Amino acid sequence: MTEVIKVGMADWKIARSGDLLKTTGLGSCVGLTLYDCAERIAGMAHIMLPSSEIAREENFNRAKYADTALPDMLEAMIAAGASRRRLVAKLAGGAQMFAFAGQDTMRIGPRNVETCKLMLEKLDIPLAAEDTGANYGRTIELDSATGILTIRSIQNGTKEL
Repeated sequence: MTEVIKVGMADWKIARSGDLLKTTGLGSCVGLTLYDCAERIAGMAHIMLPSSEIAREENFNRAKYADTALPDMLEAMIAAGASRRRLVAKLAGGAQMFAFAGQDTMRIGPRNVETCKLMLEKLDIPLAAEDTGANYGRTIELDSATGILTIRSIQNGTKEL
């Protein structure tokens, strides 16, 4: 029986055996997924912010930031049997949800996407597909049996990557 594993905001999880990873409410946040097709191990992180350098507390939530969530999830996937050589990434989200007249205020969504891409490049993980940017929210679901990332949005319906 397929289980749907919910990934909360500032959270990451891994799945296998055909289970589904799902996260909702991706506005400026980024859904970063990794997949090993041979072992059918999937990972999904719901990243809120680009860099942990802004964390004020000493023991911060590492899943909240692109620069710490990705290495932690990668380590857990390798421990579960995934091969770093076979991993491919997909991204969704990173929208610019609010526009203010004459300002490009903070650009959290685009900065989240940029940082995720830089981290993937640094870790030598290819980016296979993305559905990022624009100004609308997304819900995503990753199938650990197939690696298909399903993206749903009210404005644009459903698509698969």
